Parts: sequence; C-alpha cells; structure tokens
Amino acid sequence: MNGEWRPKLGVMSARIGTKGFSDSHVEGVPTTPTGVYGFGSTMYGVHANPGVKYSYHQLETNDYWDENPSSSTYNSFVHGTNPGGYSEALWQTVPQYNYFAVINYNIPVRAATPARGSGIFLHVMGSGGTAGCVSLAQSNLLRVLEWLDPDASPRIVMAPSQNLGRY
Repeated sequence: MNGEWRPKLGVMSARIGTKGFSDSHVEGVPTTPTGVYGFGSTMYGVHANPGVKYSYHQLETNDYWDENPSSSTYNSFVHGTNPGGYSEALWQTVPQYNYFAVINYNIPVRAATPARGSGIFLHVMGSGGTAGCVSLAQSNLLRVLEWLDPDASPRIVMAPSQNLGRY
C-alpha cells in the first residue's frame, strides 16, 4: 500500500540454490538469480489444482521444462520429446514439483553466452539446496500459491537480506 512492502503470510523458511545468490546467473550453475520477478501465467504440479487463481496444468508423462540453450523453446514448458541439455522431466520430480510456480527469470529469453539460465521455480522443498529455484515446505508453498493473484501482478524479490535495499 502506498509503495510500501507489507508482510502478508508471516515468516517462512526457504531454500535457494546450493551455491547461494548470484547477480549473474548462468545455465547449469546452482545459484539463485537476484532481482525482482513476476510469475508465469500457468502454475503446474504432479497433483491436481490445489485452488490457485492462475491457470493450472497437472503434469503428465513427457512434460518438460526446456533448459537446452540450443533449443527454439529454451526456458519454456514443452510436451513431447526431451529437448536435451539440462531439461527437466517435470512429472518425475517429486516431491519438488508436486506444485510449483514459474518465476519469470530470463522470460522472455535474452540471448547470452553463456546462457543466462532457465527453469527458476517456486516449488516444494526437497532434502537440500536447489539448482537455483526457491523452495518452501509444501504446506507453506500451498498457502503462497493459493494467495497469489494474477490480477495484482505479484512479484518475488530474490536477494541476500543485506541487498534488499536495491529493490
């Protein structure tokens, strides 16, 4: 309200990339890219729609996130043949992809060498750090996903606490 950030759901523990934050994230390096990002127009999950306000796609066999920088569909959802590279078989990644939202990092794709990175999600917490995503306990993730409203153009700020003043 009036340009001020206000807490809504309280403090939640989260995990980020195993190598921390990065101001210059690249494909294949497990860092979480710093910045302020929106969310994709569709949320996904192995399980049925938990009641989100976004479009929802329940994952099925041959659903991938294309993480191959040489592919024409790089950094997007694809159904069909594995696009190669670091691409993820989304339907097989449990519990992490029980439910998830796409964080619009490098969307639309900006060409770079090395590639700027892909597949940055807000997803269910696994047993350790992530490959660059942000993860929450499933109960907390569901609270967040159900609260997010595309009409409000929500954003996620990803940065070390000492750098939050940048945003």
